[in-house]
Amino acid sequence: MLSSKASSNCHGQDSLYFLGWQVYEKNPFHEVENPTGIIQMGLAENQLSFDLVESWLRKNPDVMGLKNKDGESVFRDLALFQDYHGMPAFKNELVEYMAKIRGNKVKFDPNNLVLAAGATSANETLIFCLADPGDAILLPTPSYAGDLKWRTGVEIVPIHCSSSNGFRISMFALEEAYERAQKLNLKVKGVLITNPSNPLGTTMTKDELQSLITFAIDKDIHLISDEVFSGTVFDSPCFISIMEAAMDSNLKRNTDVLSRIHIVYSLSKDLGLPGFRVGMIYSNNQTVVSAATKMSSFGLVSSQTQYLLSYMLANKKFTSNYMKRNQKRLKKRKEMLVSGLKKSGINCLKSNAGLFCWVDMRHLLCSNTFEAETDLWKKILCEVGLNISPGSSFHCSQPGWFRVCFANMNQSTLQVALRRIKDFVERSSFNYQQNGGSLSRKLISNWVRKLSSADREEQER
Repeated sequence: MLSSKASSNCHGQDSLYFLGWQVYEKNPFHEVENPTGIIQMGLAENQLSFDLVESWLRKNPDVMGLKNKDGESVFRDLALFQDYHGMPAFKNELVEYMAKIRGNKVKFDPNNLVLAAGATSANETLIFCLADPGDAILLPTPSYAGDLKWRTGVEIVPIHCSSSNGFRISMFALEEAYERAQKLNLKVKGVLITNPSNPLGTTMTKDELQSLITFAIDKDIHLISDEVFSGTVFDSPCFISIMEAAMDSNLKRNTDVLSRIHIVYSLSKDLGLPGFRVGMIYSNNQTVVSAATKMSSFGLVSSQTQYLLSYMLANKKFTSNYMKRNQKRLKKRKEMLVSGLKKSGINCLKSNAGLFCWVDMRHLLCSNTFEAETDLWKKILCEVGLNISPGSSFHCSQPGWFRVCFANMNQSTLQVALRRIKDFVERSSFNYQQNGGSLSRKLISNWVRKLSSADREEQER
């Protein structure tokens, strides 16, 4: 009686990433009411600078009351039908904010901007524009890109990245993924990257970005750059947008290079407003812009949201102060997590952006398998009371890596989480020794197993 899509089980909702959420929601941590509950560390949400946003809202009550600068109500105008192209005032402010995050090294035309109900919707809309069901999109792993296959019907072909070089995208891995897709008789239509990376928290260099652009030109495919975490870069190296990398004189000799490059962005991570559902597509390809605009009618950003944010982003003093203070807070909180984990003998991949750390727990696995990773994840979730995300849910090719979020909780909650991890590691070590040392020796063996020199350099010690 239902469609095949409705009755299928291919949606990513069944992954461990979402299963952890379900367990957490049945027993959420609260400092007073439920201090033994599960702490949510699987949510990449920025709550560290809510006070700055709330302070601005208190100082601008007319905007919240849907009034203009003259104190007159604009409720009727906002409540009635709005063109799905989006409000010009909001789009103008949004492109200026995007340029500001990128150090004003690139400029954006509001006419090339398409609004969407969040970055996931924007990514899916782009896939609909660029590929047909059965076509392939190359995706570096580990990566979080939502479930782009479920409705679009595209095949996601992983570009396997390794800890041996800090999970950087190598040309070898890129070519291998492309050739693998061809052997499967899949037509590759594009590469989708997330920069800064989710879950790695790292930024790509200009050379890496330009190599990707050259690859896209050579293969006659598109390049999508999801830059939703661009405003979270809190340490060097600085963020470089794909659009800035494309401005290189050698690349610009290819007249249609910019028509192959598309950016996805949202205010969910930078401003910490995921509930507002504000995403966007930026493209210099007018055919893509036209098609995406038509599709945007299925996932619009509400008029009152656009109105409120157009005023907020127009306040340049506020945006400058927010960006500066938010980045400082993110850096401090990330360092707190890295330092706390290090005291428990756990290292993190060196990172400079994002709301999370990519944590190396390979030495805590009883075997080098994804089954062992799942077992460790279950223990940390159910026994330790922390919902962290296993690497397998980000399609990581190596077991034992976990994404741990740090910006969706207050400092005292993070301290509780770090104490729980420390107790767990110490308790595990004691239990192994009590069992005759066999597991302890295995743990020690895992600790000292050979890692490449590149891997060692990429870890924070």
